[in-house]
Amino acid sequence: MRSAGGGDHAEGGMADDTAQRLQGLEEKVDELLRRVAELETAPPVLRAGPAKPPDAPLQPVVWAPKSAPPVPPAADQPVDSGGSQFDLEDLLGGRVLGWIGGSAIVLGFVFFLVMAVSRGWSDEPTRVVLAFLGSTLLLGAGLFLYERKGQTQAALAAVGSAIAALYASVTAATQLYDLIAPAAGLAVAVVIGAAATAIAVRWNSRVVAGIGIVGALLAPVLVDAGTSTVALAFMAIALCSAVGVLLWRKWDWLAAAAFLASVPQLVYWIDETYADHLGRVLVVLTLFWLLYVVAAIGYELRVPVRTLRASSASLLLANAVLISAVGYIVLHDRHHADAATAWVIALALVHVVLGAVGFRGRMSSEIGALLAAVGIGLSAIGLALALSGPALVVGWSVEAVMLAWVARRTDERRAVAGVALFLVLAVAHVLIVEAPPQALLVGVDSLPQAIVGIAVVALAALGILLLLPPDEEAWARPFLEGLVAVALVYLPSVAIVDAWTTGDASNPGQTPQLLLSALWGVVGLCALVVGLVRDERRLRLGGLILLAIAVAKVFLFDLTTLESIYRVLSFIALGLLLLSAAFAYQRLRRTVQ
Repeated sequence: MRSAGGGDHAEGGMADDTAQRLQGLEEKVDELLRRVAELETAPPVLRAGPAKPPDAPLQPVVWAPKSAPPVPPAADQPVDSGGSQFDLEDLLGGRVLGWIGGSAIVLGFVFFLVMAVSRGWSDEPTRVVLAFLGSTLLLGAGLFLYERKGQTQAALAAVGSAIAALYASVTAATQLYDLIAPAAGLAVAVVIGAAATAIAVRWNSRVVAGIGIVGALLAPVLVDAGTSTVALAFMAIALCSAVGVLLWRKWDWLAAAAFLASVPQLVYWIDETYADHLGRVLVVLTLFWLLYVVAAIGYELRVPVRTLRASSASLLLANAVLISAVGYIVLHDRHHADAATAWVIALALVHVVLGAVGFRGRMSSEIGALLAAVGIGLSAIGLALALSGPALVVGWSVEAVMLAWVARRTDERRAVAGVALFLVLAVAHVLIVEAPPQALLVGVDSLPQAIVGIAVVALAALGILLLLPPDEEAWARPFLEGLVAVALVYLPSVAIVDAWTTGDASNPGQTPQLLLSALWGVVGLCALVVGLVRDERRLRLGGLILLAIAVAKVFLFDLTTLESIYRVLSFIALGLLLLSAAFAYQRLRRTVQ
Protein backbone atom coordinates (compact mmCIF):
# COMPACT_ATOMS: atom_id res chain seq x y z
CA MET A 1 0.00 0.00 0.00
CA ARG A 2 2.81 2.26 0.89
CA SER A 3 4.67 1.62 -2.35
CA ALA A 4 1.54 1.88 -4.35
CA GLY A 5 0.65 5.17 -2.73
CA GLY A 6 4.17 6.40 -3.42
CA GLY A 7 3.84 5.40 -7.03
CA ASP A 8 0.60 7.30 -7.32
CA HIS A 9 2.22 10.35 -5.74
CA ALA A 10 5.16 10.19 -8.18
CA GLU A 11 2.87 9.88 -11.13
CA GLY A 12 0.83 12.90 -9.91
CA GLY A 13 4.01 14.98 -9.52
CA MET A 14 5.17 14.13 -13.01
CA ALA A 15 1.79 15.10 -14.39
CA ASP A 16 1.85 18.41 -12.56
CA ASP A 17 5.38 19.13 -13.80
CA THR A 18 4.42 18.37 -17.40
CA ALA A 19 1.44 20.67 -17.15
CA GLN A 20 3.58 23.48 -15.83
CA ARG A 21 6.08 23.06 -18.66
CA LEU A 22 3.33 23.06 -21.26
CA GLN A 23 1.89 26.22 -19.72
CA GLY A 24 5.33 27.87 -19.79
CA LEU A 25 5.82 26.92 -23.42
CA GLU A 26 2.42 28.32 -24.31
CA GLU A 27 3.29 31.60 -22.57
CA LYS A 28 6.59 31.85 -24.46
CA VAL A 29 4.87 31.10 -27.76
CA ASP A 30 2.30 33.79 -27.00
CA GLU A 31 5.13 36.24 -26.16
CA LEU A 32 6.95 35.41 -29.40
CA LEU A 33 3.75 35.81 -31.41
CA ARG A 34 3.08 39.17 -29.74
CA ARG A 35 6.60 40.39 -30.54
CA VAL A 36 6.39 39.25 -34.16
CA ALA A 37 3.09 41.09 -34.50
CA GLU A 38 4.69 44.24 -33.03
CA LEU A 39 7.59 43.96 -35.45
CA GLU A 40 5.26 43.57 -38.40
CA THR A 41 3.19 46.61 -37.45
CA ALA A 42 6.04 48.86 -36.24
CA PRO A 43 7.72 51.49 -38.55
CA PRO A 44 11.03 50.49 -40.16
CA VAL A 45 13.06 52.51 -37.64
CA LEU A 46 11.67 50.42 -34.79
CA ARG A 47 12.07 47.04 -36.50
CA ALA A 48 15.82 46.77 -35.98
CA GLY A 49 15.36 44.98 -32.64
CA PRO A 50 12.92 44.38 -29.81
CA ALA A 51 11.99 47.11 -27.39
CA LYS A 52 13.53 45.13 -24.50
CA PRO A 53 15.90 42.17 -24.27
CA PRO A 54 14.11 38.87 -24.90
CA ASP A 55 14.21 35.94 -22.55
CA ALA A 56 15.99 33.88 -25.20
CA PRO A 57 18.56 35.29 -27.60
CA LEU A 58 17.00 36.16 -30.94
CA GLN A 59 18.65 37.11 -34.20
CA PRO A 60 18.20 40.85 -34.88
CA VAL A 61 16.03 41.76 -37.81
CA VAL A 62 17.98 43.92 -40.26
CA TRP A 63 16.03 46.24 -42.52
CA ALA A 64 18.16 47.15 -45.52
CA PRO A 65 16.72 49.99 -47.67
CA LYS A 66 16.15 49.35 -51.27
CA SER A 67 18.90 50.64 -53.49
CA ALA A 68 17.93 53.93 -55.12
CA PRO A 69 17.78 53.90 -58.91
CA PRO A 70 20.66 55.70 -60.58
CA VAL A 71 19.94 59.40 -61.16
CA PRO A 72 20.53 60.42 -64.76
CA PRO A 73 22.86 63.38 -65.21
CA ALA A 74 21.34 66.80 -65.69
CA ALA A 75 20.92 68.10 -69.16
CA ASP A 76 23.85 70.45 -68.94
CA GLN A 77 26.15 68.43 -66.67
CA PRO A 78 29.05 66.48 -68.19
CA VAL A 79 28.59 62.73 -68.06
CA ASP A 80 31.17 60.85 -66.01
CA SER A 81 33.42 58.92 -68.32
CA GLY A 82 36.11 56.55 -67.19
CA GLY A 83 35.84 57.66 -63.52
CA SER A 84 36.47 61.34 -64.33
CA GLN A 85 33.88 64.08 -63.91
CA PHE A 86 35.18 66.04 -66.89
CA ASP A 87 35.89 64.39 -70.21
CA LEU A 88 37.26 66.35 -73.17
CA GLU A 89 35.75 63.99 -75.71
CA ASP A 90 32.33 64.34 -74.12
CA LEU A 91 32.67 68.12 -74.11
CA LEU A 92 33.68 68.33 -77.77
CA GLY A 93 31.31 65.64 -79.02
CA GLY A 94 28.23 66.53 -77.00
CA ARG A 95 28.39 70.19 -76.07
CA VAL A 96 30.58 72.08 -78.51
CA LEU A 97 29.12 70.42 -81.57
CA GLY A 98 25.62 71.13 -80.28
CA TRP A 99 26.35 74.79 -79.58
CA ILE A 100 28.09 75.38 -82.89
CA GLY A 101 25.36 73.56 -84.74
CA GLY A 102 22.60 75.60 -83.10
CA SER A 103 24.39 78.87 -83.75
CA ALA A 104 24.99 77.85 -87.37
CA ILE A 105 21.29 77.17 -87.82
CA VAL A 106 20.34 80.61 -86.48
CA LEU A 107 22.87 82.30 -88.76
CA GLY A 108 21.58 80.16 -91.63
CA PHE A 109 18.07 81.52 -91.12
CA VAL A 110 19.41 85.07 -91.07
CA PHE A 111 21.53 84.53 -94.18
CA PHE A 112 18.54 82.96 -95.93
CA LEU A 113 16.44 86.05 -95.31
CA VAL A 114 19.22 88.36 -96.47
CA MET A 115 20.00 86.32 -99.59
CA ALA A 116 16.34 85.92 -100.48
CA VAL A 117 15.94 89.67 -100.34
CA SER A 118 19.04 90.46 -102.37
CA ARG A 119 18.36 87.89 -105.13
CA GLY A 120 14.61 88.22 -105.31
CA TRP A 121 13.91 84.50 -104.93
CA SER A 122 10.50 85.01 -103.43
CA ASP A 123 8.20 87.72 -102.24
CA GLU A 124 8.26 88.97 -98.68
CA PRO A 125 5.30 86.98 -97.28
CA THR A 126 6.76 83.73 -98.68
CA ARG A 127 10.13 84.37 -97.03
CA VAL A 128 8.54 85.04 -93.67
CA VAL A 129 6.27 82.00 -93.90
CA LEU A 130 9.22 79.76 -94.82
CA ALA A 131 11.22 81.17 -91.93
CA PHE A 132 8.36 80.54 -89.48
CA LEU A 133 7.78 77.02 -90.80
CA GLY A 134 11.45 76.12 -90.66
CA SER A 135 11.79 77.47 -87.11
CA THR A 136 8.67 75.67 -85.95
CA LEU A 137 9.77 72.36 -87.51
CA LEU A 138 13.18 72.70 -85.86
CA LEU A 139 11.50 73.38 -82.52
CA GLY A 140 9.25 70.34 -82.91
CA ALA A 141 12.21 68.15 -83.83
CA GLY A 142 14.11 69.32 -80.77
CA LEU A 143 11.16 68.68 -78.47
CA PHE A 144 10.66 65.21 -79.98
CA LEU A 145 14.32 64.32 -79.57
CA TYR A 146 14.39 65.51 -75.98
CA GLU A 147 11.18 63.83 -74.85
CA ARG A 148 11.68 60.55 -76.71
CA LYS A 149 15.43 60.11 -77.05
CA GLY A 150 16.64 61.67 -73.79
CA GLN A 151 18.40 64.86 -72.78
CA THR A 152 20.81 65.07 -75.69
CA GLN A 153 22.80 68.18 -76.50
CA ALA A 154 21.57 68.05 -80.08
CA ALA A 155 17.97 68.37 -78.91
CA LEU A 156 18.83 71.26 -76.62
CA ALA A 157 20.74 73.10 -79.32
CA ALA A 158 17.92 72.56 -81.83
CA VAL A 159 15.32 74.00 -79.46
CA GLY A 160 17.49 76.98 -78.58
CA SER A 161 18.21 77.71 -82.22
CA ALA A 162 14.56 77.40 -83.13
CA ILE A 163 13.54 79.90 -80.46
CA ALA A 164 16.12 82.42 -81.61
CA ALA A 165 15.08 81.90 -85.25
CA LEU A 166 11.42 82.47 -84.33
CA TYR A 167 12.35 85.78 -82.73
CA ALA A 168 14.30 86.78 -85.81
CA SER A 169 11.38 85.80 -88.04
CA VAL A 170 8.77 87.79 -86.14
CA THR A 171 11.09 90.79 -85.95
CA ALA A 172 11.67 90.65 -89.70
CA ALA A 173 7.96 90.27 -90.42
CA THR A 174 7.12 93.26 -88.24
CA GLN A 175 10.01 95.65 -88.84
CA LEU A 176 11.52 94.82 -92.21
CA TYR A 177 8.47 93.95 -94.30
CA ASP A 178 5.52 95.45 -92.34
CA LEU A 179 3.58 92.21 -92.78
CA ILE A 180 2.45 92.07 -89.15
CA ALA A 181 1.07 94.96 -87.15
CA PRO A 182 3.22 96.03 -84.22
CA ALA A 183 0.60 94.89 -81.70
CA ALA A 184 0.37 91.45 -83.30
CA GLY A 185 4.14 91.23 -83.51
CA LEU A 186 4.45 92.02 -79.81
CA ALA A 187 1.88 89.35 -79.00
CA VAL A 188 3.84 86.75 -80.97
CA ALA A 189 7.06 87.85 -79.29
CA VAL A 190 5.43 87.43 -75.88
CA VAL A 191 4.40 83.88 -76.79
CA ILE A 192 7.90 83.02 -77.99
CA GLY A 193 9.47 84.50 -74.87
CA ALA A 194 7.07 82.59 -72.63
CA ALA A 195 7.83 79.36 -74.50
CA ALA A 196 11.57 79.91 -74.18
CA THR A 197 11.24 80.63 -70.48
CA ALA A 198 9.05 77.59 -69.85
CA ILE A 199 11.34 75.21 -71.77
CA ALA A 200 14.52 76.52 -70.13
CA VAL A 201 12.97 76.24 -66.66
CA ARG A 202 11.45 72.80 -67.26
CA TRP A 203 14.57 71.28 -68.76
CA ASN A 204 17.01 73.19 -66.56
CA SER A 205 18.95 73.87 -69.75
CA ARG A 206 21.59 76.52 -70.04
CA VAL A 207 21.81 75.81 -73.76
CA VAL A 208 18.19 76.84 -74.33
CA ALA A 209 18.65 79.88 -72.12
CA GLY A 210 21.93 80.87 -73.74
CA ILE A 211 21.01 80.36 -77.40
CA GLY A 212 17.30 81.05 -77.12
CA ILE A 213 17.02 83.98 -74.74
CA VAL A 214 20.29 85.73 -75.50
CA GLY A 215 19.67 85.11 -79.20
CA ALA A 216 16.26 86.68 -78.74
CA LEU A 217 17.87 89.72 -77.16
CA LEU A 218 20.05 90.08 -80.25
CA ALA A 219 17.25 89.39 -82.74
CA PRO A 220 16.65 93.08 -83.62
CA VAL A 221 20.35 93.48 -84.34
CA LEU A 222 20.54 90.29 -86.42
CA VAL A 223 17.78 91.38 -88.78
CA ASP A 224 18.81 95.06 -88.80
CA ALA A 225 15.49 96.20 -87.36
CA GLY A 226 16.76 99.72 -86.69
CA THR A 227 15.90 101.94 -83.73
CA SER A 228 12.12 101.81 -83.69
CA THR A 229 10.16 101.58 -80.46
CA VAL A 230 8.71 98.21 -81.47
CA ALA A 231 12.21 96.77 -81.93
CA LEU A 232 13.11 98.00 -78.45
CA ALA A 233 9.92 96.40 -77.12
CA PHE A 234 10.97 93.07 -78.66
CA MET A 235 14.27 93.31 -76.85
CA ALA A 236 12.56 94.31 -73.58
CA ILE A 237 10.32 91.25 -73.72
CA ALA A 238 13.32 89.01 -74.25
CA LEU A 239 15.03 90.77 -71.33
CA CYS A 240 12.04 90.04 -69.08
CA SER A 241 12.29 86.39 -70.12
CA ALA A 242 15.98 86.38 -69.27
CA VAL A 243 15.32 87.88 -65.84
CA GLY A 244 12.58 85.32 -65.19
CA VAL A 245 14.86 82.39 -66.03
CA LEU A 246 17.68 83.96 -64.03
CA LEU A 247 15.55 84.15 -60.89
CA TRP A 248 13.93 80.76 -61.33
CA ARG A 249 17.01 78.70 -62.15
CA LYS A 250 19.56 80.82 -60.26
CA TRP A 251 21.88 81.34 -63.25
CA ASP A 252 23.86 84.43 -62.36
CA TRP A 253 25.76 84.39 -65.67
CA LEU A 254 22.51 85.19 -67.48
CA ALA A 255 22.33 88.63 -65.81
CA ALA A 256 25.66 89.73 -67.25
CA ALA A 257 24.83 88.28 -70.68
CA ALA A 258 21.44 90.03 -70.77
CA PHE A 259 22.95 93.33 -69.65
CA LEU A 260 25.70 93.27 -72.25
CA ALA A 261 23.28 92.30 -75.03
CA SER A 262 20.59 94.86 -74.19
CA VAL A 263 22.48 98.00 -73.13
CA PRO A 264 23.97 98.88 -76.57
CA GLN A 265 20.54 98.59 -78.17
CA LEU A 266 18.99 100.72 -75.41
CA VAL A 267 21.62 103.45 -75.77
CA TYR A 268 21.30 103.39 -79.57
CA TRP A 269 17.52 103.76 -79.36
CA ILE A 270 17.81 106.64 -76.85
CA ASP A 271 20.31 108.47 -79.06
CA GLU A 272 17.86 108.35 -81.96
CA THR A 273 14.74 109.14 -79.93
CA TYR A 274 15.35 111.60 -77.08
CA ALA A 275 15.34 114.69 -79.32
CA ASP A 276 11.65 114.18 -80.16
CA HIS A 277 10.35 112.02 -77.29
CA LEU A 278 12.20 112.99 -74.12
CA GLY A 279 9.44 111.84 -71.76
CA ARG A 280 9.27 108.43 -73.43
CA VAL A 281 13.02 108.05 -73.09
CA LEU A 282 12.90 108.78 -69.34
CA VAL A 283 10.12 106.24 -68.82
CA VAL A 284 12.07 103.58 -70.74
CA LEU A 285 15.21 104.36 -68.74
CA THR A 286 13.29 103.92 -65.49
CA LEU A 287 11.82 100.59 -66.62
CA PHE A 288 15.17 99.20 -67.70
CA TRP A 289 16.77 100.36 -64.45
CA LEU A 290 14.04 98.51 -62.57
CA LEU A 291 14.60 95.34 -64.62
CA TYR A 292 18.32 95.31 -63.91
CA VAL A 293 17.76 95.97 -60.20
CA VAL A 294 15.23 93.13 -60.03
CA ALA A 295 17.76 90.84 -61.72
CA ALA A 296 20.50 91.69 -59.22
CA ILE A 297 18.50 91.93 -55.98
CA GLY A 298 16.15 89.10 -56.94
CA TYR A 299 19.10 86.78 -57.41
CA GLU A 300 20.40 87.80 -53.99
CA LEU A 301 17.04 86.93 -52.46
CA ARG A 302 17.02 83.58 -54.24
CA VAL A 303 20.61 82.74 -53.31
CA PRO A 304 21.45 84.71 -50.15
CA VAL A 305 25.11 84.86 -49.15
CA ARG A 306 27.07 86.64 -46.43
CA THR A 307 29.76 88.02 -48.72
CA LEU A 308 29.52 90.34 -51.69
CA ARG A 309 28.81 88.49 -54.94
CA ALA A 310 30.76 89.96 -57.84
CA SER A 311 28.02 89.41 -60.46
CA SER A 312 25.25 91.19 -58.53
CA ALA A 313 27.55 93.96 -57.35
CA SER A 314 28.83 94.63 -60.86
CA LEU A 315 25.31 94.69 -62.28
CA LEU A 316 24.06 97.15 -59.63
CA LEU A 317 27.02 99.46 -60.06
CA ALA A 318 26.95 99.40 -63.87
CA ASN A 319 23.19 99.92 -63.85
CA ALA A 320 23.43 102.98 -61.58
CA VAL A 321 26.21 104.54 -63.65
CA LEU A 322 24.40 103.86 -66.94
CA ILE A 323 20.96 105.15 -65.98
CA SER A 324 22.16 108.23 -64.09
CA ALA A 325 24.64 109.26 -66.79
CA VAL A 326 22.30 108.70 -69.74
CA GLY A 327 19.40 110.46 -68.01
CA TYR A 328 21.54 113.44 -67.08
CA ILE A 329 23.01 113.75 -70.57
CA VAL A 330 19.70 113.67 -72.43
CA LEU A 331 18.04 116.12 -70.02
CA HIS A 332 20.95 118.51 -70.03
CA ASP A 333 21.21 118.36 -73.81
CA ARG A 334 17.55 119.34 -74.07
CA HIS A 335 18.25 122.40 -71.88
CA HIS A 336 16.74 121.01 -68.68
CA ALA A 337 19.69 121.48 -66.34
CA ASP A 338 17.60 121.51 -63.15
CA ALA A 339 15.73 118.37 -64.19
CA ALA A 340 19.02 116.65 -65.03
CA THR A 341 20.33 117.38 -61.53
CA ALA A 342 17.04 116.25 -59.99
CA TRP A 343 17.31 112.99 -61.97
CA VAL A 344 20.70 112.18 -60.40
CA ILE A 345 19.57 113.13 -56.89
CA ALA A 346 16.38 111.07 -57.23
CA LEU A 347 18.38 108.00 -58.25
CA ALA A 348 20.67 108.59 -55.28
CA LEU A 349 17.74 108.67 -52.87
CA VAL A 350 16.22 105.52 -54.35
CA HIS A 351 19.49 103.63 -53.98
CA VAL A 352 19.93 104.79 -50.39
CA VAL A 353 16.39 103.67 -49.53
CA LEU A 354 16.93 100.29 -51.17
CA GLY A 355 20.16 99.90 -49.23
CA ALA A 356 18.42 100.72 -45.95
CA VAL A 357 15.69 98.17 -46.71
CA GLY A 358 18.35 95.61 -47.61
CA PHE A 359 19.93 95.83 -44.15
CA ARG A 360 16.61 94.88 -42.56
CA GLY A 361 15.49 92.21 -45.06
CA ARG A 362 16.64 88.86 -46.40
CA MET A 363 19.04 90.45 -48.83
CA SER A 364 22.74 90.21 -48.18
CA SER A 365 24.00 93.08 -46.02
CA GLU A 366 26.87 93.41 -48.49
CA ILE A 367 24.44 94.23 -51.31
CA GLY A 368 22.61 96.62 -49.00
CA ALA A 369 25.88 98.35 -48.25
CA LEU A 370 26.70 98.54 -51.97
CA LEU A 371 23.30 100.07 -52.77
CA ALA A 372 23.77 102.63 -50.01
CA ALA A 373 27.30 103.40 -51.19
CA VAL A 374 26.09 103.89 -54.77
CA GLY A 375 23.36 106.21 -53.53
CA ILE A 376 25.82 108.18 -51.43
CA GLY A 377 28.19 108.57 -54.37
CA LEU A 378 25.36 109.74 -56.62
CA SER A 379 24.21 112.18 -53.94
CA ALA A 380 27.69 113.72 -53.84
CA ILE A 381 27.55 114.21 -57.61
CA GLY A 382 24.00 115.54 -57.41
CA LEU A 383 24.90 118.08 -54.76
CA ALA A 384 27.86 119.23 -56.83
CA LEU A 385 25.52 119.72 -59.79
CA ALA A 386 22.78 121.43 -57.80
CA LEU A 387 24.76 123.68 -55.47
CA SER A 388 27.78 125.92 -55.57
CA GLY A 389 29.88 127.90 -53.15
CA PRO A 390 29.25 127.55 -49.42
CA ALA A 391 25.91 125.82 -50.04
CA LEU A 392 27.76 122.87 -51.57
CA VAL A 393 30.15 122.78 -48.62
CA VAL A 394 27.15 122.75 -46.28
CA GLY A 395 25.53 119.90 -48.23
CA TRP A 396 28.63 117.71 -48.22
CA SER A 397 29.31 118.46 -44.55
CA VAL A 398 25.75 117.57 -43.55
CA GLU A 399 26.02 114.26 -45.43
CA ALA A 400 29.28 113.50 -43.64
CA VAL A 401 27.65 114.10 -40.24
CA MET A 402 24.58 112.03 -41.20
CA LEU A 403 26.76 109.12 -42.26
CA ALA A 404 28.67 109.36 -38.98
CA TRP A 405 25.33 109.14 -37.17
CA VAL A 406 24.34 106.11 -39.29
CA ALA A 407 27.66 104.44 -38.48
CA ARG A 408 27.04 105.07 -34.78
CA ARG A 409 23.46 103.74 -34.80
CA THR A 410 23.93 100.73 -37.09
CA ASP A 411 27.49 99.85 -36.07
CA GLU A 412 28.37 99.74 -39.78
CA ARG A 413 32.04 100.60 -39.91
CA ARG A 414 32.08 100.86 -43.71
CA ALA A 415 30.01 104.04 -43.44
CA VAL A 416 33.16 105.72 -42.14
CA ALA A 417 34.51 105.63 -45.70
CA GLY A 418 31.54 107.73 -46.81
CA VAL A 419 32.15 110.12 -43.92
CA ALA A 420 35.76 110.58 -45.00
CA LEU A 421 34.73 111.05 -48.65
CA PHE A 422 32.25 113.87 -48.00
CA LEU A 423 34.47 115.59 -45.45
CA VAL A 424 37.41 115.54 -47.86
CA LEU A 425 35.18 116.94 -50.62
CA ALA A 426 34.04 119.78 -48.35
CA VAL A 427 37.59 120.64 -47.27
CA ALA A 428 38.85 120.52 -50.85
CA HIS A 429 36.10 122.85 -52.01
CA VAL A 430 36.93 125.37 -49.28
CA LEU A 431 40.65 125.28 -50.09
CA ILE A 432 40.03 125.63 -53.83
CA VAL A 433 37.10 128.06 -54.03
CA GLU A 434 36.17 129.88 -50.79
CA ALA A 435 39.53 130.29 -49.04
CA PRO A 436 42.53 129.06 -51.04
CA PRO A 437 45.99 129.20 -49.42
CA GLN A 438 46.89 132.41 -51.29
CA ALA A 439 44.19 134.08 -49.22
CA LEU A 440 46.84 134.34 -46.49
CA LEU A 441 48.67 136.76 -48.80
CA VAL A 442 46.03 138.75 -50.66
CA GLY A 443 42.72 137.93 -48.97
CA VAL A 444 39.60 136.30 -50.47
CA ASP A 445 36.99 137.26 -53.04
CA SER A 446 34.14 137.05 -50.52
CA LEU A 447 34.93 137.08 -46.81
CA PRO A 448 31.40 135.98 -45.71
CA GLN A 449 31.54 132.95 -47.99
CA ALA A 450 35.01 132.06 -46.73
CA ILE A 451 33.90 132.35 -43.10
CA VAL A 452 30.83 130.18 -43.73
CA GLY A 453 32.82 127.52 -45.56
CA ILE A 454 35.59 127.25 -42.95
CA ALA A 455 33.14 127.35 -40.02
CA VAL A 456 30.93 124.64 -41.53
CA VAL A 457 33.91 122.33 -42.07
CA ALA A 458 35.04 122.89 -38.47
CA LEU A 459 31.55 122.17 -37.12
CA ALA A 460 31.24 119.07 -39.28
CA ALA A 461 34.57 117.71 -38.07
CA LEU A 462 33.57 118.43 -34.47
CA GLY A 463 30.18 116.72 -34.93
CA ILE A 464 31.79 113.64 -36.45
CA LEU A 465 34.31 113.59 -33.60
CA LEU A 466 31.50 113.58 -31.06
CA LEU A 467 29.53 110.89 -32.90
CA LEU A 468 32.44 108.47 -33.15
CA PRO A 469 32.42 105.81 -30.41
CA PRO A 470 35.14 106.57 -27.85
CA ASP A 471 36.73 103.14 -28.12
CA GLU A 472 36.57 102.72 -31.91
CA GLU A 473 38.03 104.46 -34.95
CA ALA A 474 40.87 105.75 -32.77
CA TRP A 475 42.98 106.35 -35.87
CA ALA A 476 40.52 109.00 -37.10
CA ARG A 477 40.44 111.09 -33.94
CA PRO A 478 43.83 112.82 -34.40
CA PHE A 479 42.89 113.82 -37.96
CA LEU A 480 39.53 115.24 -36.89
CA GLU A 481 41.00 117.08 -33.93
CA GLY A 482 43.74 118.48 -36.14
CA LEU A 483 41.17 119.61 -38.72
CA VAL A 484 39.15 121.43 -36.07
CA ALA A 485 42.27 123.13 -34.72
CA VAL A 486 43.52 124.17 -38.15
CA ALA A 487 40.09 125.57 -39.09
CA LEU A 488 39.93 127.59 -35.86
CA VAL A 489 43.31 129.15 -36.69
CA TYR A 490 42.74 129.44 -40.45
CA LEU A 491 39.45 131.32 -40.15
CA PRO A 492 40.77 134.37 -38.18
CA SER A 493 43.94 134.31 -40.26
CA VAL A 494 41.99 134.73 -43.48
CA ALA A 495 39.73 137.33 -41.89
CA ILE A 496 42.71 139.42 -40.64
CA VAL A 497 44.50 139.35 -43.99
CA ASP A 498 41.34 140.19 -45.96
CA ALA A 499 40.25 142.96 -43.58
CA TRP A 500 43.66 144.70 -43.40
CA THR A 501 44.70 144.26 -47.02
CA THR A 502 45.01 147.53 -48.92
CA GLY A 503 45.49 147.95 -52.63
CA ASP A 504 45.44 145.19 -55.20
CA ALA A 505 46.93 141.71 -55.22
CA SER A 506 50.35 143.00 -56.28
CA ASN A 507 50.57 145.30 -53.22
CA PRO A 508 48.42 143.92 -50.37
CA GLY A 509 50.27 145.86 -47.68
CA GLN A 510 52.50 144.82 -44.78
CA THR A 511 50.23 145.21 -41.79
CA PRO A 512 48.30 141.98 -42.50
CA GLN A 513 51.48 139.89 -42.40
CA LEU A 514 52.63 141.49 -39.16
CA LEU A 515 49.25 140.81 -37.56
CA LEU A 516 49.24 137.27 -38.96
CA SER A 517 52.60 136.47 -37.39
CA ALA A 518 51.42 137.93 -34.09
CA LEU A 519 48.20 135.90 -34.23
CA TRP A 520 50.00 132.62 -34.79
CA GLY A 521 52.48 133.36 -32.04
CA VAL A 522 49.80 134.33 -29.49
CA VAL A 523 47.59 131.32 -30.32
CA GLY A 524 50.58 129.00 -30.12
CA LEU A 525 51.58 130.41 -26.74
CA CYS A 526 48.02 130.11 -25.40
CA ALA A 527 47.73 126.51 -26.58
CA LEU A 528 51.06 125.70 -24.95
CA VAL A 529 50.05 127.26 -21.63
CA VAL A 530 46.66 125.56 -21.57
CA GLY A 531 48.27 122.25 -22.43
CA LEU A 532 50.73 122.68 -19.58
CA VAL A 533 48.06 123.63 -17.06
CA ARG A 534 45.73 120.78 -18.05
CA ASP A 535 48.58 118.40 -18.76
CA GLU A 536 47.25 117.79 -22.31
CA ARG A 537 50.08 116.60 -24.51
CA ARG A 538 48.16 117.24 -27.75
CA LEU A 539 47.59 120.90 -26.86
CA ARG A 540 51.25 121.33 -25.95
CA LEU A 541 52.38 119.79 -29.24
CA GLY A 542 49.89 121.90 -31.19
CA GLY A 543 51.13 125.07 -29.53
CA LEU A 544 54.75 124.19 -30.20
CA ILE A 545 53.99 123.41 -33.85
CA LEU A 546 52.17 126.73 -34.33
CA LEU A 547 55.05 128.59 -32.68
CA ALA A 548 57.47 126.81 -35.02
CA ILE A 549 55.37 127.90 -38.02
CA ALA A 550 55.39 131.48 -36.77
CA VAL A 551 59.18 131.38 -36.37
CA ALA A 552 59.61 130.00 -39.87
CA LYS A 553 57.32 132.67 -41.30
CA VAL A 554 59.19 135.50 -39.59
CA PHE A 555 62.62 134.33 -40.66
CA LEU A 556 61.76 133.16 -44.17
CA PHE A 557 58.99 135.54 -45.25
CA ASP A 558 58.82 138.62 -43.04
CA LEU A 559 62.58 139.12 -43.11
CA THR A 560 62.64 139.37 -46.92
CA THR A 561 59.35 141.11 -47.69
CA LEU A 562 58.53 143.48 -44.84
CA GLU A 563 59.95 146.97 -44.56
CA SER A 564 62.28 148.01 -41.73
CA ILE A 565 59.78 149.11 -39.09
CA TYR A 566 57.45 146.14 -39.69
CA ARG A 567 60.39 143.78 -39.71
CA VAL A 568 61.61 145.15 -36.36
CA LEU A 569 58.16 144.86 -34.79
CA SER A 570 57.76 141.34 -36.13
CA PHE A 571 61.04 140.13 -34.65
CA ILE A 572 60.52 141.90 -31.32
CA ALA A 573 57.01 140.49 -30.94
CA LEU A 574 58.16 137.01 -31.86
CA GLY A 575 61.08 137.19 -29.42
CA LEU A 576 58.81 138.24 -26.55
CA LEU A 577 56.37 135.44 -27.31
CA LEU A 578 59.13 132.84 -27.48
CA LEU A 579 60.63 134.02 -24.17
CA SER A 580 57.19 133.86 -22.58
CA ALA A 581 56.66 130.38 -23.96
CA ALA A 582 60.03 129.16 -22.65
CA PHE A 583 59.37 130.64 -19.20
CA ALA A 584 55.86 129.17 -19.04
CA TYR A 585 57.02 125.78 -20.20
CA GLN A 586 59.79 125.55 -17.57
CA ARG A 587 57.72 126.82 -14.64
CA LEU A 588 54.37 125.18 -15.44
CA ARG A 589 55.89 121.93 -16.58
CA ARG A 590 57.85 121.64 -13.32
CA THR A 591 54.71 122.45 -11.33
CA VAL A 592 52.64 119.81 -13.14
CA GLN A 593 55.32 117.17 -12.66
